[in-house]
Amino acid sequence: MTGFKRTDRVSDQIRMEIADILMRKVKDPRVGFVTVTGVDVTADLKQAWVYVTVLQQGAQEAGTLEALARAEGFIRGELGRRLKLRYVPTLTFAKDTSVERVTRVMSLLDQVHPPAADAGGDKGENDPRGA
Repeated sequence: MTGFKRTDRVSDQIRMEIADILMRKVKDPRVGFVTVTGVDVTADLKQAWVYVTVLQQGAQEAGTLEALARAEGFIRGELGRRLKLRYVPTLTFAKDTSVERVTRVMSLLDQVHPPAADAGGDKGENDPRGA
């Protein structure tokens, strides 16, 4: 039976703890509506990339990412108190662009194969289900 790799378990735990720290402990008003979407950890657990989505756009988004970078020491300290790790990883906050990529791919797919205007009509000759 193969289980999860330790880095996967640790990254998931770090994601949950950082989300809780941001919600309950960080008092910076620039860190308002932030969602931690994922964490990637190196194999030696010394570096972690924290992917976040921010509700605001533009200048407020940049300000939020800057505030997160400035709060990195505080968040690491809180992680050190909550997790039983020999080394608390260095945190790097990055904007999660996966939602934007999914939206772009879906729009490209709609351009290639536009949705049918009449869903209940007769079957076209390109219908894979046959006539």
